Amino acid sequence: MALYARKEAYIQQPAVPQNPARQPVRKKGIFTKGEKVLYLSFFAAFVLCALLVLQNQSVIQASTQEIQKIEHSIDEKVKQNTDLSVQVNELSTYERIWAKAKELGLKLNEQNVKVVPGQ
Repeated sequence: MALYARKEAYIQQPAVPQNPARQPVRKKGIFTKGEKVLYLSFFAAFVLCALLVLQNQSVIQASTQEIQKIEHSIDEKVKQNTDLSVQVNELSTYERIWAKAKELGLKLNEQNVKVVPGQ
């Protein structure tokens, strides 16, 4: 009886099925290591090409700006030369030279005049 009384003193719990020791399941990655290296190298090549294109564009832009500055300088020089040639034409008229000669006290002597062929 003592054995019987002792058995009833324990509370019986429902039986839980025990799973055998499971090894942790390794999750497979989407890409393998080789694919990762390959994709990384393609990405690096793409970034390098993009940087080269940007660098070339900046060089082209700098050259274009320099060309525009030079063209502007040339246009200013052409305008200045045109203004100076107009001024030379105005100052070398016959009437102006004759007035300046009279102002300095020179007289026209037909025998001292030499004809020089013009341009």
